[in-house]
Amino acid sequence: MLPAAVRPPDGEVITAALATGTRVAGVLVPTRLTPDAMPTLWSALEVWELHPMLGEHGMAELVDQWRAVMGRLRTAPDSSCLVTWPSRDVGAARVFLDHGLVPLSTLAIRTGAPLLPSPGALKVRRAALRDLDTLLPLALAELEYSAMVGGTVLRPGAEQVKRAALARHLDQGDPIWIGERDGIAVAMAECWYNESITGSWSETRLRHGLWGYVNSFSVAPSFRGAGVGRELVSVVHREFAAAGTDGTFLYFNPPNPLSTVFWARQGYRPLWTIWEIRPASALR
Repeated sequence: MLPAAVRPPDGEVITAALATGTRVAGVLVPTRLTPDAMPTLWSALEVWELHPMLGEHGMAELVDQWRAVMGRLRTAPDSSCLVTWPSRDVGAARVFLDHGLVPLSTLAIRTGAPLLPSPGALKVRRAALRDLDTLLPLALAELEYSAMVGGTVLRPGAEQVKRAALARHLDQGDPIWIGERDGIAVAMAECWYNESITGSWSETRLRHGLWGYVNSFSVAPSFRGAGVGRELVSVVHREFAAAGTDGTFLYFNPPNPLSTVFWARQGYRPLWTIWEIRPASALR
């Protein structure tokens, strides 16, 4: 299910020689975020991302060169080194682990027909802008939990950033669902449509087509383990399928003991793993 390879973004080209006499290369791209930017909720403010360009061999040599380059730079305390690579390439995984990188996040996809849930008491409806104050506590609960088991960062302005993002998606009509029991909101799914086409960011991660994206999925702590999430996500999958999507995708944190089990049971399989180390100076 991996997409076709595309040209990497502009950046500093790093090369490494192999014992065979050939060379491999990668592009190192720095990104600096403002403290109020949405990505800062899951990212360091300064990111040094490597885009490898190689085949079966050469990752160890390339990461050695990456480390040498980083050793000559002055990086900020709130920084990271990051590389995204196919999840099933375990040979590369060994190299990343040896250099101190950890699998903080995984992009997983699901294709095929929606699963039919067992009948339950959950009422699911589309959210509107008037539901913003109801959605926000659920979204923040997910954020707080993720900060303990992944790359999420609880920054001082997190609530304002998340509120503005939810309002924007509601205002533009993106699909956000609320799950209710006895009239009380107990779960939410913040989603939107993502089209992978030539020249888009999505084509670097997904095959061309229309995809449903599950950005944030939260069940109130006191209702976890009661089937609420399963009922809600089944509605999400049915709605996306009815809209003609080729599949759905999302990110989860491998150290998260809830999401790793839950999403696998819903039919999601790892496609890409985001390997990261913070701060950037810790790359070894």
